[in-house]
Amino acid sequence: MVNNKIIIGVYQTFKGVIRTSSKTDRELQDSYWVTVQAKDRIGLPGALSGTTRVLITLSDINDNIPTFKKGLYRMNVSESAPIGTSVGTIMAHDRDIGKNAEMDYSIENDESQTFDIITNNETQEGIVILKKKVDYEQQTYYNIRAKVKNSHVDEQLKKYHTVASTTFIRVRVEDEDEPPVFLLPYYIFEIFEGSPQGSSVGVVSAIDPDDNRSPIRYSITKSNTFQIDDNGTIITTYPLDREMSAWCNLSITARELYNEEQISEVPVYVQVLDINDHAPEFPEFYKIYVCENASSGQVIQTISAVDKDDSIESPNFYFNLSVEDTKNSKFTIIDNQDNTAVILTNRTGFSLQEEPVFYISILIADNGIPALTSTNTLTIQVCDCGDSGRIEICHSKDMLLMEPRTEIMTAVLICAVIIILGFIFMILHLQQRRKQTLFPEKSKDCRENIFKYDDGGTGEEDTEAFAVGELRCSTFMREPRTRKTRSAEIRSLCRMSWQLGPDDAVIKEFILEKLEEANTDTYAHPLDSLQTYAFEGTGSLAGSLSSLESSASGENENFDCFHDLELPFQI
Repeated sequence: MVNNKIIIGVYQTFKGVIRTSSKTDRELQDSYWVTVQAKDRIGLPGALSGTTRVLITLSDINDNIPTFKKGLYRMNVSESAPIGTSVGTIMAHDRDIGKNAEMDYSIENDESQTFDIITNNETQEGIVILKKKVDYEQQTYYNIRAKVKNSHVDEQLKKYHTVASTTFIRVRVEDEDEPPVFLLPYYIFEIFEGSPQGSSVGVVSAIDPDDNRSPIRYSITKSNTFQIDDNGTIITTYPLDREMSAWCNLSITARELYNEEQISEVPVYVQVLDINDHAPEFPEFYKIYVCENASSGQVIQTISAVDKDDSIESPNFYFNLSVEDTKNSKFTIIDNQDNTAVILTNRTGFSLQEEPVFYISILIADNGIPALTSTNTLTIQVCDCGDSGRIEICHSKDMLLMEPRTEIMTAVLICAVIIILGFIFMILHLQQRRKQTLFPEKSKDCRENIFKYDDGGTGEEDTEAFAVGELRCSTFMREPRTRKTRSAEIRSLCRMSWQLGPDDAVIKEFILEKLEEANTDTYAHPLDSLQTYAFEGTGSLAGSLSSLESSASGENENFDCFHDLELPFQI
């Protein structure tokens, strides 16, 4: 039997507390190594001990404020720089780390509100930006003061942050060549219509804001109505008409003389004022009817007037009869004082047979200064209204009369179109006939007789008539012939001149060609016969006497065929 021994060990644990013996500062030393010794049986023999090293790291608290190492920063900005431009950067330092070192920058005193500072959270720099446009001619330097403070401060540590660190920033404005500046953002001028050419409209003015004060030259963009001189005076190039255009919109350009790239534009609005230069008139053509049995004082028409001119007061127009028509007792007019008037009959009964139409003159005056008057004629037709006494019957008759007129005009137009198309077709047909071949097929005789005269020599037959049936107008296709040399052609003519006659196919083809030319010539006089003088008579001993190409052959030709002729020849 095996006896197992169980050994039980008892360990005692002791704790030791490490405390600071003096005040620590993380910014001076952020960590410490401490050696700790543990010893048993203190004061007794056989005591044992052990040692270890302990690393003590100090954590940061926000007990330091950020401070500027530079008391003055110098920066430059151009007067042409846009809003939001970065002018420069400033930098403050904080001995704390992490979140405790985060800081915010701000402007402490800047009455002009021209600059601002934003914080770069990554680099903890302060970026000075332009908040408003600067002008070198107005202010060349800006002195501002910036301050910095921590973003996160505990309540128990606020006593360390009662005073903020500050620094001064001096910003110098750099001069730039700026474009001209108009004294007003826009200009509005007035001018009466009808003003003569060269009338002054108004004056615009621009200056060079730079120190050199360059002279300014003015011009008008895309306008033929106005001109501008070197002093900025706008004048007209011809009289204006308000009824054509009541407003004129211009664009004036100012350009520096010393630097023509520096330009500015300003809008100019010219209002054309009205003058009373248009007389009133009827707005339409009035077609007035009066019944034969109309009674006196009956209203037959209400008229009005229009005027291109403006009028502030009302009524604008006044109506009256002319002096001649005032003596006429047939019709009268009453002005309604509202720019309208009514025409009334001034007697009872009218005669369509005796006086079918009346003409009265109406005087219309406007209220302009001076007033303009126009004379307008009204045409009044007498109408047989029948027992109904309604003028609408005359209107219906006019409509019925207009319908046949419309149909007649339509028919005339259709006929004109047909005639034009027929004329065009005829021209095209004649042109097509002229383009036809010179040898069309014919189904009837070309002429009655054809005579041939042979004038070759003694004893030959001089004249021979051909039957018409043999000379039908038909198309012949020429067979291709082999090309012969010139000398061979001459010898062949000598041998065959007496063999050719009117029955030969070549002669028939030649005659038919001449007949076809005569038939297709529309300007030639008609002929009853065709006479040819193409050959010597049949049976002539003399062949062809043609010397064509005899001198161009360059060879000694054989003319033995001429020795048999009765008449002597010398060669």
